[in-house]
Amino acid sequence: MIAASQKLSEWVGGLRFGDLPQDVVTATRLRIVDVIGLSIAGGQRPFGESVRRAAADLHPGTEARIWGGKARSSMLGAAFANGALSQALEFDDTHNESIVHMSSPAVAAALALGDRLRSGGRDAILAVAIGNEISCRVGSLAPGQFHKRGFHPSGLFAPFGVSWLAAKMQSLDQRQMICAAGITGSFAAGLIQCWVDGTQSKFLHPGWAAQSGIAAATLAKAGVTGPGEVLEGRFGLYASHLQDSAVVPDWNRLTEALGDEWESRNASFKPFPAAHVIHPYISALLRLRERHGLSEDQIHKIRCDVAPYIVGIVCEPQDEKLHPLSDSHGRVSLQYTLAEALVRGRLGKDAYQPEFLRDEAILSLTRRVDYRVDGTLPGPEQFKGVISVELTDGTILQEVEEHNRGSAENPMTTEEIVAKFRENVAGTLSADQAERLVDAALALDRFDDVSRFTELTVTDHD
Repeated sequence: MIAASQKLSEWVGGLRFGDLPQDVVTATRLRIVDVIGLSIAGGQRPFGESVRRAAADLHPGTEARIWGGKARSSMLGAAFANGALSQALEFDDTHNESIVHMSSPAVAAALALGDRLRSGGRDAILAVAIGNEISCRVGSLAPGQFHKRGFHPSGLFAPFGVSWLAAKMQSLDQRQMICAAGITGSFAAGLIQCWVDGTQSKFLHPGWAAQSGIAAATLAKAGVTGPGEVLEGRFGLYASHLQDSAVVPDWNRLTEALGDEWESRNASFKPFPAAHVIHPYISALLRLRERHGLSEDQIHKIRCDVAPYIVGIVCEPQDEKLHPLSDSHGRVSLQYTLAEALVRGRLGKDAYQPEFLRDEAILSLTRRVDYRVDGTLPGPEQFKGVISVELTDGTILQEVEEHNRGSAENPMTTEEIVAKFRENVAGTLSADQAERLVDAALALDRFDDVSRFTELTVTDHD
């Protein structure tokens, strides 16, 4: 049997920009817009300030830009910082089935490499498309199995996508690409113990993935070797992290119809800065709020019917979900998130502020949100939400969101994604600068030097 890394490397080595379907090119340009906006927004948070300070200490240099300021860093430092900042609001796109945040590390890595190598825009788009596709496919072999084992899929799977992305941009040969993937297996990580106490380490995972993938490709180019069966081998990624003979990865998902069927098409943009599996419930509840003019004092109880796999992600343990200690805690709480959305009428960049986390009106409603497990609901391939609101007068209101907003089946428009970008960069970029950056991103394939594009993210802020 031909090893998976060899098949993937053959595909990556032969792929050209002209081979990309137009819809993949269009989506990739929008993902670049989205990630840059999210990273700039993340830089406005205390977490972002800490990451910027650490990057300056850990990665002195001037090879690449950290977006939304005038700071520069080494290539690895910029990839790490921009990747980490882009997840600070839990607002970055997700491949539904694997729950991999694939674009944050891919865009951060490709543009940092592009700054250093003076790559063309087409090379950057191609690289991001490659990284996203491989991250999605690697994560799709055993969906739903990793969160419950304490692993963040983005930390486990995205480094592999970035390693092939970086290998492509650095013109590695097939043997070197295989070694780069093998080396990446030593970097794959992603523990989510931070969910227990609401700390911030999960936000670092896209940064680690971006940095690790580039490092692995660079090491392989220099002659360091890595195992050829890092995914399917006896001590490979799946054997080591699943450790369950009852779970058999679907290896066909990894390489079947490469280039013909793009798994990244099944990734969703995020209209809300919260765990993606909560999104259909937010949309359903906000529709009920608008349709019936609901306020928190009219509500006796909110019940959510949920698929079994999301319980340990956003519903339990109850004490953590009902009393979030921080914004990162709140973003993965179904109960709190729905309460804040209903009380405030929106869930945007400014959500989960400390004053909201202590607001008694929100916390009181949080305690009135319950869930019921429904085994007939779809798995992670379709984020569906079923919600029932019981009013104090006994009226029952029900709403269903079949597919989360931002998915292929219920897409956000280009205008909505650009509006999200504008909101995220407000306070850092001027309105004129934001428009120039959007226009440039949507025409990135015409740039002969990516560094001319990333210059548009520079401001007088530090």
